[in-house]
Amino acid sequence: MPETSGSTGGTPETHVIDYRAAEQLLAARDPRGAVKLLDSVIAAHPENTAARLLRARAFFAAAQLRPAELEFSIVLEREPDNAYAHYALARTYERQGRDDQARRHFRLAAALDPNPQYLKAARFDD
Repeated sequence: MPETSGSTGGTPETHVIDYRAAEQLLAARDPRGAVKLLDSVIAAHPENTAARLLRARAFFAAAQLRPAELEFSIVLEREPDNAYAHYALARTYERQGRDDQARRHFRLAAALDPNPQYLKAARFDD
């Protein structure tokens, strides 16, 4: 991946390091720090779905629900069969009180992956 000019800066190696550091920050409960690192990665590589998913998780952990919703939606546009992204988007909707949208994505997650957590959240018995 060639380095690009402009405000994105950094090299591909720097972006990998920033991505890994962002994972560590999120695990250490510093979602805002993770978002800051991921902003430059995504500015340089907007097509990077893994970085967008990690940034969505960080936004969610920081209770920045609208940005989380946007990032999870972008991931799902690119990977409509990503069960985790459906589940996480559903949790985002749930925290916003948007229960119908949450239920739809919980059920999509469970249909794509019979993970017990997804199946429980889908509440197919309701």
